[in-house]
This record gives sequence, C-alpha cells and structure tokens, in this order.
Amino acid sequence: MNPIRNASRLATALLGATLLAGPAAAQGQGDGSGKVRVGLMFTLSGPSAVLGEQGRDGFLLALDTLGKKLGGLDADIVTVDDELKPDVATNKARELVKRDRVDFVVGPTFSNVLRAVVRPVTDSGAFLISPNAGTSNYAGAECNPNLFVSSYQNDQVHEVLGKYAQNKGYKRLVLLAPNYQAGKDSLAGFKRSYKGEVVNEMFTPLGQLDFSAELAQISAAQPDAVFAFMPGGMGVNLVRQYRQAGLSTVPFLSAFTVDESTLPAQKDAAVGYFGGANWAPDLDNPQSKAFVAAYEKKYGSVPGTYAMQAYDAALMIDAAVKRAKGDLKDKDALRAGLKAAEFQSLRGNFKIGNNHYPIQDFYLVKAAKRPDGKYETQIAEKIFSNYQDNYAAECKMK
Repeated sequence: MNPIRNASRLATALLGATLLAGPAAAQGQGDGSGKVRVGLMFTLSGPSAVLGEQGRDGFLLALDTLGKKLGGLDADIVTVDDELKPDVATNKARELVKRDRVDFVVGPTFSNVLRAVVRPVTDSGAFLISPNAGTSNYAGAECNPNLFVSSYQNDQVHEVLGKYAQNKGYKRLVLLAPNYQAGKDSLAGFKRSYKGEVVNEMFTPLGQLDFSAELAQISAAQPDAVFAFMPGGMGVNLVRQYRQAGLSTVPFLSAFTVDESTLPAQKDAAVGYFGGANWAPDLDNPQSKAFVAAYEKKYGSVPGTYAMQAYDAALMIDAAVKRAKGDLKDKDALRAGLKAAEFQSLRGNFKIGNNHYPIQDFYLVKAAKRPDGKYETQIAEKIFSNYQDNYAAECKMK
C-alpha cells in the first residue's frame, strides 16, 4: 500500500472525515458501492494556507453536521494540497479522478489553480465545485456543465467597493492587486462600479510580502482612497505596512485583504478598514449563527467566507445526491440537483444562475474587535441584492 496516500488519509481522518482503506477505496463515480467520494483540493501550505485551511475545515464541519453522509450515502473524503502550483494541482486532480475515482472535487482556493484543474476534473465525468475561485471566463463563454461555484464570480465582491467609493464621492484612487487572473478580475470589477479617476494601477507578483515600493507610490500620489486585493499573507503584510507608512488617513478599501483569514494576524492594524463580502459572521439568520458557533467551538477561530462557502458546497452536494436518489451514475440528476440548490444557504438568499454561479446579496463589511478580544468583519450595509454576475449572458447553458 502506498505510504504517502495512507498518510494523507490519516491526516484527513484526524480532521473528522470518514475514510476507507483497502480495495473499496478505489471505487467511486457511481460504481454502486453505496458511497459518495469527494476530493478536497485546497492550498494547505505556504503563506496562503490559512485560506485553504478555512475551506477544508468548513467542508468537514458540514460533513459532521450531516452525520458523515452526503445525500444519505456514506462519505469518503480524500484531501490534497495543491501547493498554489497549477502544475502540481493538475497532477493531483488527475489522481483524484483516475486513481481515487471521486464523484466530486471541491476546490480550489485560487483562480490560477482553478484554470488548471477544470478540464482534468470535468472531462472525467466528475463534478467540480469551486468554493472560492470564480473566474470570469467560466462564468461566461467557457461555462461548463460539470463546474459549479458556491462562492461568487470574482468581480462581484470588488464591485461592492467600487460602488461604495462611487457613492462616497472619491475622485482619485490607487488600485493594487497581484498579477494573476483573480487580481485582474478584481480591478476590472472595481472599475465597473467606480467612475472616478484611477491615478495608479499596480500589479505585484503573486506572493509578494514587501510593499514598500508600492506604498511610496501611494504616498506620492495622495489619492482620496486606496483599493487593494491582497489575500492571505500578502494582505497581512500590506495592512501592517500601510499603517507603519503613516497612510492611515487615506481610506483603505479592500476585498479578501481584511477578513477572518487575515485579522488574527493584523489585529488592531485592520480595525475600521472596509471590505466587501457575500456574508459576515454577524449575519442575522439562524443557520449562520449556528454555523459560527459550531466553527468557533471546533476550531477555536472565527470563520470567514472561505469556510462558509465550503460548508455550503457540502450542502450543495448533499442536496444533489438526494435529488438523484443516491444514484451517482445519473449525472443528469446530479447536475439538476446542484443547479436546483435545494438547501438553506448560510448566507440566506442564494440560487444558482444559468452559468452555475450564484445569484446572491453582497455587503460592505467593516473590520472590528469583539468584546471577547477576537476580530471579525461585520456588516455595515447591503450594496447589492440578488445580484448576478455580468458574464452570465455569455454562457450558452440554460
């Protein structure tokens, strides 16, 4: 038996997943084994691992609440680390569908990895559920019948901040993002809602942690505000260095830069900064409150959208398998079940559009310190209601 594979399985089991060993583990994709197999692919190493960890933990928490079953079938989970490397992710995606014969792959965290794994997963007949990455191409002309997204289209969260900046009357802005697909979608989304002057638009290498050169340019430009998209460790360093550079009087607007994945490290440096989101831990509905309480009890940290969207991805699969009456060979029924989304999303309003991306509400959120000393984002105002992305009309699926 393969010791590397066994070690991966053991690590997943310790996180609460139900794993099988031996010959049965090679079954899946509707082979009549009576089990549904799911591959979890997240970035679990490096500076951005906290994002993937939240996604993994959110999915496994949902599995706990469902009694280790999805649609009434025992769930067999295999977890892999894509290492934020598209070539590594491609190979691991092929292993998940060919060796492990998973019925669903849930992941990845980053858009450049999504682009690498879509074809290997969906061409195999498995379904890919993206709980975070949501690039514009798959929302539009390249939409895929076996790809579903439980998060958003990348532009949308950034459009929240563009709309807010426009409403505030900011005339001159500096924009900052990493140089990869999600970064490009980010600034495109912001500019869709913002009509003022962009005095500087800066793209940095993905994974950059020293922003002294960019901050010097911001200081020289003296903009009305700054908009940044810097997820994970990039966002931690940017916020700290932004304060240290004496720029706190320049309003800091961001997406996936000040959130539950970064706030434990940013602490007071981020308090008062605005972000955009489709959910926040203080959202006032019963299912969200129960989720936040359960997540904090199990993992000792405040969940962010990464965890929420992965939790909902598990509920999507659960609903789809129920819709297919447990018949994993009936791909049409599973697909119809994923599209119907017959479950109660943690975010409240939620449905799947023709391009298999969500239609949902979006909010302006603000970083805050709770009375218990923990940090979270809190809803400041709703910006968009039942909002569908701008690429859906390019998708030919019905």
